[in-house]
Amino acid sequence: MVEVGSRSILARSDFATFLDALQRGGYQIVGPTVRDGAIVYGPIRSETDLPIGWTDRQEGGTYRLERRPDAALFGYNVGPHSWKKYLFPPRERLFTADRDGSSFRVSAEPIDDRPTAYLGVRACELAAIRIQDRVFTGGPVVDPGYAGRRRNVLLIAVQCGQAAATCFCVSMGTGPAAHEGFDLGLTELLERGRHEFVIEAGTSRGAEVLAGVPLRAASREDVTAAEQLVERTARSMGRTMDTAGIRELLRDNLEHPRWDDVAKRCLSCTNCTMVCPTCFCSTTEEVPDLDATRVERWRRWDSCFNLAFSELHGKSVRASGRSRYRQWMTHKLGTWHDQFGSSGCVGCGRCITWCPVGIDLTEEVAAIRRSPAPAAKGVAP
Repeated sequence: MVEVGSRSILARSDFATFLDALQRGGYQIVGPTVRDGAIVYGPIRSETDLPIGWTDRQEGGTYRLERRPDAALFGYNVGPHSWKKYLFPPRERLFTADRDGSSFRVSAEPIDDRPTAYLGVRACELAAIRIQDRVFTGGPVVDPGYAGRRRNVLLIAVQCGQAAATCFCVSMGTGPAAHEGFDLGLTELLERGRHEFVIEAGTSRGAEVLAGVPLRAASREDVTAAEQLVERTARSMGRTMDTAGIRELLRDNLEHPRWDDVAKRCLSCTNCTMVCPTCFCSTTEEVPDLDATRVERWRRWDSCFNLAFSELHGKSVRASGRSRYRQWMTHKLGTWHDQFGSSGCVGCGRCITWCPVGIDLTEEVAAIRRSPAPAAKGVAP
């Protein structure tokens, strides 16, 4: 029996056996796959569904797939999808109300809580899941759909062997090494013709999956190779952000001219909030039948960049792109601390890559820090 905290070696030739063990354990597997010119998350039925030999090149407003010189299974950076789409779906029916005489009978939507293995979770994404756990289950009101799905998730982390030009997880203290919060952790080793995985059991659930999977004990050299790989990744971050006093920096610069500069470029397209693994804004809508015998309530993702998002009494509180971008960034990096005790940013870089005009929040923070404006009084962030 594999012990929690132990590290073993999984041969590349036995990776299919590992996937079989997950399926025998009752888990449906979700992981990285190539679709529509990107590496996205989707169902994994066999190892051939994985992005074998593919990587991605990212910059501000740029994403391209490229072939690797090897057959790595996890040789890519984070793509447009995050695990949020499974735990907090983009569109979800909450309940159905059917006419029953002079009243209505309300039926809550069943929760799909089938055991699911998330394969390929990066350190920054583990941090994002922890943040969303606090958002949806850490307060006095627990979101039942999120809690039900989250309960039966097996998290299989993959240590990062490379960093994209838009990554800055080191600055946020969220990666690239995954130290906790996973059931199983994988490090893919490819140097000098080798192709093996160092696999660590993080929980008893993870250890149970490994029963029957061909493994050998990891040597000190194996563990060192895995640690050095992640250390190299940490040294190759494409971006940095100085987070010292960032909450106060943004709070005291609400009228900084930089907000006008970014407003000239921002399209208010909402891409940054859609790809962000921690943004949680949503709206609800009622969808009635034409004969008025049934109505469904649906929840869908929304964004603080939408003009109607902050509408009160027929008028938007944040009518300008300047105020909406300022709200997003000051909340994400500053006032999130007041709500949830941490930053809302994990340094994954998605908002930079998938911004059509390449707006870079690390550069926006740096620009304000270089020339802070006098504090403005009485202006809401």
